[in-house]
Order: sequence, then C-alpha cells, then structure tokens
Amino acid sequence: METFISLRRMAVVMATSCAAAVSGTAAADAVTDWNKNLGDIAVAACISPAPDPFHESRLYAMAHVAVHDALNAIERRSRPYAYDAVAPAGASPDAAVAAAAYTVAHHEIPRLPFLFGACTANALQVTDDRYTAALAAIPDGQAKNEGVAVGIAAATAILARRTGDGSDAPFADFAYPQGTQPGEWRFTALIPFAAAESWSRVTPFVLQSPDEFMPEPPYPVSCATPRAPGFTGSCRQYARDLDDVKNYGGGASSLRSPDETQIALFWVESSPLGWNRISRGVSPTFGYDLWQNARLFALLNMALADGYIASANTKYHYRYWRPETAIQLADDDGNPDTAGDPTWMPLAPPTPPVPDYESAHSVAGGAAAEVFRRVFGADQVKFDNCSTTLPDPAEQCGGAREVRRQYTSFSQAAAENGRSRVLVGYHFQNAVNKGIAHGRRIGAEAAKRFLQPIS
Repeated sequence: METFISLRRMAVVMATSCAAAVSGTAAADAVTDWNKNLGDIAVAACISPAPDPFHESRLYAMAHVAVHDALNAIERRSRPYAYDAVAPAGASPDAAVAAAAYTVAHHEIPRLPFLFGACTANALQVTDDRYTAALAAIPDGQAKNEGVAVGIAAATAILARRTGDGSDAPFADFAYPQGTQPGEWRFTALIPFAAAESWSRVTPFVLQSPDEFMPEPPYPVSCATPRAPGFTGSCRQYARDLDDVKNYGGGASSLRSPDETQIALFWVESSPLGWNRISRGVSPTFGYDLWQNARLFALLNMALADGYIASANTKYHYRYWRPETAIQLADDDGNPDTAGDPTWMPLAPPTPPVPDYESAHSVAGGAAAEVFRRVFGADQVKFDNCSTTLPDPAEQCGGAREVRRQYTSFSQAAAENGRSRVLVGYHFQNAVNKGIAHGRRIGAEAAKRFLQPIS
C-alpha cells in the first residue's frame, strides 16, 4: 500500500510540474481551444501525462462527440453520433462548444478512480475557470443562451449513452492472479497491482466489440512450447526481441544513442495528450474550420478511446510478461538463446502495471496516424511536436529550450512513438509492431463508419 500511495503523490507532482507546459499558445478556434483545455483539465486531474490514459481517452472522446453533435445541431455538416436535433437559428457555435465540453468534463472529473481523488478539486477549478473565461468572451444575449442550451443537450446525450459502459469498475486490482510460468505476466518490482483489467469490458465507441481486431498470439518464450495453428512466431524471434530491449531499453544501456534516449523519454507522456497536441498543430495547415475540427477531434478521440479498450482486452487475454520480468528471469525461461540479468531495469521505471502484449501506446499511435491519413487525405505531412515528459523542464513544451522533434509523415511519428517503448524498456518490439497494426484497423473503422460528411 505504501507503493500505491507513493504513486498518487507522483501523479500529483507530475501534474503540477506539467500544468504550465501543456497550456502552450492560443489555439485557432473554440474547438481547438477546448481540446487544449481538456488536456489541461486531465493534467490537473492527475490522469495525464501519466498514469491513466484509459479514463483520459474516454473523457476526450465523450467531450468531442458532444462538441461535434452540438455544432451539427446548429449547422448539419456530418452525421451525428448521439444527439440528433436542430438548434434554433442563430445559436452561438462558440457557446455550444464551450457548454458541451464543459458539461462532460464537469460530470466526469468527480467520477475518476479514487487513485486520483486528491486532484479532483483542482481539476474542477480549472474546468470552471476555462468555462467562465470562454463564456465571458461571447456577447450576452439570446444567441449565447441558445448555444449554451444546445451544448448542454449534446453533452447530456453522450453522457446518457455512456452511462453503464463499464468504466466505473475498480481501476487497480491488488489481488489479480499472477503467472508463474515463462511468458506469463506478473507484477513488476515497483507497482504491486494490475491496472485497468476491467477496461477490456468497457463498451467501445466505434468497434462492435473489444476483440473485433485482436492480433494473433505473441511469440512463444520457450522453444518447447508448440506453436498455435497457423501461427508463424518462434522462440528465436522472441530471443531477438529480448536482446533488443535488453540492450537498448535498460537504464544503464551503453548502446542507446543520445537521440534514442530523447525518443524514449519524449514519448513517455500520455498518448491522448500528445496526439491531440499534434492534431491541433496540423489542423491549421489544412485550413480547417470549426465544424471540420469538430469532426476531426471526435474521430481521433473515439479511435484513441477504442484503442485503449481493445488493447486492454488483448493484454489481459494473452497476459504476456514484461521485459523487466523476462530479462531478470531469462536464465530459467526454457530458451537457449536468452541470458538473464537479475538487476536489469527499464530506462524510466516503473514499468506500467499491465501486461506487455500488445503495446497500447503503439495502438494509439497507429489509430491516430490512420485517422489523420483518412481525414486529411494524406500521410506525408510535415509537422513537429513537443513533449511534457523530457527530464529537463526547460526542454518540455513551453520551456526556454523547448525540444520539437520533426516528422515528415504520420506513419513516421507512429513508428517512432512505437519504437520509444522498446528504447524506454517497457515493451518487446513484437508488441509494438502488432500494436501499430491493430491501431490502424481501429482508426480506419472510425473514419469509415462514423460522422460521415453530408453532401
């Protein structure tokens, strides 16, 4: 329990240190403003930039669905998701956006797991302050009042739809049964519980079920383990993956370059936080207006939310051990090509308290890249991004020496994001590769089936 309490304190400290950095510069319109506000609220609530992208992704998805549906009630541009209505003529779009996002956030923050309860009051204060400021900038009158009303109605619709979706189940399970055989997941050194096992049963936003696109099994650890029918993975591939993360992902690695170390720590931050920041940066390149941004952010965040639901399902279906455990116990894993190191630890402990396969971080990257490719109509797009988790605050977003990594495509960013999980010592490369592919299928499903433009 002492470790558990220390994690709560760590979350509060991380939120406090990153709050100013997340704010960044002024956004282009009410939708992107509230996307940034939601990130600040998540940081204040201590669910971002760590350690709960599960509830964070759900919060963003619900808020942006409400924003999308509110704007479409004012002017129908695409098919609604949860709220299908026609707003009074002249209703203020900016008021509708603010009321929709605020209503969702204000409802959901007090319902976060008790792990983050110490941050609830701070998060609600940030939520109230941003809403007050947004409404103050809109002239009083009937248009403002009607905009607020349609925003609240759209938020109420998605809140009703998500009631009973399974997200209120306990987040941390200290009694989760641990594995004992090679390849079976067990608690790692610093966090004695299983996180978000129940998330595998949360109702998806776009998928028909959490296992709709579940990947094939991970590599067998022992060479004596028979292969599953139709499965091509081998214990030799596993040994190569283990050597890779052992050599490049350890805290004392001499093979990892300075740039690789920066990549590892740059992408440690919450995927929902980071990919939404990227979306805010790219959207102006395409000249998106309020309605186009509303659709973009709703699709992105529904795909990210379903990525975490589907990945939790995969993780707890296969229950595959983390590199930290695998490397420390490699001398007894039944694989002649692996060698153990009982003192090995990842570059940035603690290892997240969920199984290795697949990498949810990589699923999120694949989902975001695919949504961007389909919505923007291109993959080869130049952009840059900052981070809130580099160790030097001056190099974080908004710092005096802010680091901005450059990318030439969404696929390149997704691949670097995925590789970072090996370089930081959290995942095997196979978990990364299958995660990106899984995420792309989820992103494609979101963009193909939902919020379709109306001619």
